[in-house]
Amino acid sequence: MACINRRDIGLLVLRVGTGAVLAVHGSQKLGGCFGGGGIEKTTTAMEAMGFHPPKHSALAAGLGEAGGGVLLALGLGTPAAGAAAAGTMAGAVAVHAPAGFFAMGGGYEYPAFLGFVAAAIGVTGAGSYSLDHATGHVVDRPWVVALAFAGSALAAASVVSRRAKGQAAQADQADEGV
Repeated sequence: MACINRRDIGLLVLRVGTGAVLAVHGSQKLGGCFGGGGIEKTTTAMEAMGFHPPKHSALAAGLGEAGGGVLLALGLGTPAAGAAAAGTMAGAVAVHAPAGFFAMGGGYEYPAFLGFVAAAIGVTGAGSYSLDHATGHVVDRPWVVALAFAGSALAAASVVSRRAKGQAAQADQADEGV
C-alpha cells in the first residue's frame, strides 16, 4: 500500500487555494462574477491605468488570472499555468508599485505574493494529486517550464514597458500644457 506523501498533499492544498483565488479574481474581470465589473468595466479600468489596447489588456488579465488559476487548481499544464498567472501578476505589481509595498496602502504586496506562489508551483510541478500526473506529465516537461516562463517574462516586460512609456508621454504632455 502506498504511503500518503505530505509534499504532494501540500502541493495540492497550495495549488487549489492559490488557483481558486486567481480564478475568482479573474472571473470578476471577465464575467462580472462575485461583484466584479465584468469585461466592460475592466476595460475602462485598464485604460485609466494606462494599458493599451485596454480591451485586449482586460481580456489578457482576466484570462491569465482565471485560466491560470483553474489550471493551477487542477494541476494541468502547471508550468504554463504558473507562468501565465505570474506574468499577469507582474502587470498588477506595476500598477500598485507607486503606492509602495504594503497592501493596506494600496501597494503591491498581494499581487506579488500571488505571482511568486504561482511561479513556484509552475516551477516545482503539481505533484502526484494532479491531472499532470494522471496524464503522464505530457505538458509538464522541463522545456515547457523554460518556454512558458521565458514567454511570460517577455510578455509581461513588454506590457509593463509599453504602459510606462505611455504614462511618461502623458506626463510630458501635462508638463508642456502647464
